[in-house]
Amino acid sequence: MNRFVCACLIAATGAVANAQLTTQSVATTLNRPVFMTHAGDGSGRLFIVEQRGAIRVLDASGTLLANDFLNIDPIVTGGSSGGDERGLLGLAFAPDFATSGKFYVDYTGSGGHTMVDEYTVADPTVNELTAADVLTRRKIMQINQPFSNHNGGWIGFGPDGYLYVASGDGGSGGDPQNNAGSLFERLGKLHRIDVSGADDFPADANHNYAIPADNPFVGIDPGYHESIWDFGLRNPWRTSFDRETGDLWIADVGQNIYEEVNFEPAGTNGGRHYGWRCREGLHQYSSGTCTNSTGVTFTDPIHEYSHGADGCSITGGYAYRGCALGEAYQGKYFFSDYCSGRIWTLDPGNGFARTLEFSAGFSVSSFGEGEDGELYVADLFGGVVYEIYDPNAIDDDNNGIPDSCESAGCNDADFTEPFGALDIFDVFAFLGLYSAGDPAADFTGDGSLDVFDVFAFLDVFNAGCP
Repeated sequence: MNRFVCACLIAATGAVANAQLTTQSVATTLNRPVFMTHAGDGSGRLFIVEQRGAIRVLDASGTLLANDFLNIDPIVTGGSSGGDERGLLGLAFAPDFATSGKFYVDYTGSGGHTMVDEYTVADPTVNELTAADVLTRRKIMQINQPFSNHNGGWIGFGPDGYLYVASGDGGSGGDPQNNAGSLFERLGKLHRIDVSGADDFPADANHNYAIPADNPFVGIDPGYHESIWDFGLRNPWRTSFDRETGDLWIADVGQNIYEEVNFEPAGTNGGRHYGWRCREGLHQYSSGTCTNSTGVTFTDPIHEYSHGADGCSITGGYAYRGCALGEAYQGKYFFSDYCSGRIWTLDPGNGFARTLEFSAGFSVSSFGEGEDGELYVADLFGGVVYEIYDPNAIDDDNNGIPDSCESAGCNDADFTEPFGALDIFDVFAFLGLYSAGDPAADFTGDGSLDVFDVFAFLDVFNAGCP
């Protein structure tokens, strides 16, 4: 990014932090949207998951394409009425999708069980799978579901290249089977699997993946499911990795009183027990037996809120890494509540302090992240996907692109708009920064400003623009 632009952003941080964010519609007439993500292939497409069993494409121009990218409604159970928690719930593209064409879906399948499947498209640029592409379906994982609710449903690739799968505790209420805390059960967990390695379950057609050797419960007990990364979760409704730091965020829906956000810094080794059903948030839940298979200390959520004015069911989001909202929001975690529609941020740089940013005015069923890092929210029953934006974002050249998203100039001496040419105004801009002692004028990079920075600037300026 152009140094002058960066300097302006830093100077404007206070004003941006007080801005009132809102939403603008980007796709309508959808059928129960429950997730949005990108393919990481440079196409700028946003893929929208419809709970009924289809995936739609919003192309880079902002057009919602008429045909489905994928439609697996015939093999999806539920997801078409009322408060049904079943259906097509998750989507993740392989990190090398642009060349491998592989992507993964999480859905409720036959018998009401959670299924994770792989598909491979012959041409990753297509916006609709061919009949041959659909036939590439490969079962990856099956998690048997005793009840119809608490399906989890999020899947995503971590910075380590492994696929993470979030599962609910199996449903009903209060985890009656004590699934979440037991390492002998797949329910109520975050799993970590290698979908590109050799199959560690050759005799099991429903499980086709390898167990990473550094998973926390490998080799401890022959009855443990070694795919488990974390446990003690009730119904993690939306999990995400910070695309810049690799930190893991897990929003876990509570039972009767408390909703929680869990945070796992990058570089940790998993194996965390997040408390359910022994605890709901920071508070004891089970007055009787609750399972803690390993005797490990519970990991506290970094944030909880109680039911009432704040809502009743958390919807997890993302640490913001886009440009349109400005520097003030960098790294802040966006999340919401399905019942209240309130959208908050947590600030990791300030003790995870919570700020109410705005109220969406609808039930937020999911957040999504675009390839550019911008954030989206879905209105389940309204059938609309919205982008979060700042209506007061600065756009000095009135080109419809916030200045915080303008591309850099032709070189580091190109300080002023219009970019792409060097003139006397760039010199004036440099001198102004230099006189003010602004670090953006430190062209030698030695942490101080002196005449050598002036000489360095002139060398870059004289090199001209290509």
